[in-house]
Amino acid sequence: MNIKDLTTEQRNPNSLHIDSATPLEIVKIINQEDKKIADTVGTQDKEIAKAIEYASKRYRKGGRLIYVGAGTSGRLGILDAVELVPTYRINPERAIGLIAGGQSAMFRAVEGAEDDPKLGEKDLKDLKLNERDIVIGLAASGRTPYVIGCLKYANQVKALTISIACVKKSEIGKYADIVIEAVVGPEVITGSTRMKAGTAQKMILNMISTGVMIKQGKVYENVMVDVMPTNSKLVDRACRIIEVATGVSESVASDTLEKADMNVAVAITMLKTGVDKEKAMDILKECNGNISSVVNNY
Repeated sequence: MNIKDLTTEQRNPNSLHIDSATPLEIVKIINQEDKKIADTVGTQDKEIAKAIEYASKRYRKGGRLIYVGAGTSGRLGILDAVELVPTYRINPERAIGLIAGGQSAMFRAVEGAEDDPKLGEKDLKDLKLNERDIVIGLAASGRTPYVIGCLKYANQVKALTISIACVKKSEIGKYADIVIEAVVGPEVITGSTRMKAGTAQKMILNMISTGVMIKQGKVYENVMVDVMPTNSKLVDRACRIIEVATGVSESVASDTLEKADMNVAVAITMLKTGVDKEKAMDILKECNGNISSVVNNY
């Protein structure tokens, strides 16, 4: 399909006169279009759920979440990867964002980089991609050559491949095990896919990565239990999580967190079971890090 025929490149009739609108009218036009995004993402719920299920199994076996994209899509992938580290206490090597043109393209466009599929293959080879890994290809237009190169190579090594596009029958979808296509329609500003398409992609990434982390036992009830307390704000949050999850006082939560070497999941397990740090770590390991399993079995 020619670029001019893509849904993401069409003119939006609802914003034809946005250039002469007042600031309030601009806000209302954009907001009305944004309201459509969540429902559109919802049409892809089964595929998103499948992505969580399959990716979780690979991740548990030591696989990595590897996001690949160009421009806005690439930056969104990097953002999702980076934020998983402090939120869920994962090794930075377990969530990696690749952007066409290299890391400098995160801040400044590298012209032409996205048009070379061989660059995508090379970037994954440099990571020593293997069959346990998960490659998430992002392209609002669904046709970025860099992403196609990544997905093709990922298939060769039998990694799990997931595509996320904002057009139907996307090119990247032809090379993915799981195909997610959230068609949010023409942008308020024609072709500016950092807007609705970018928001849709971010929402989908939130679902997938959060779902994978939940399945790793990094959430108890609906609180983060593997947050890294690396600053005073996060230490305070960690203590509050322990308080909410166990019903203990602030002082007990703080004291237990220190005894658990600042590991929230271990602290909660200690309080829920009455065991010491070492035993709590053993129990968590037996239950694959899932505190609900600990509570139900001990």
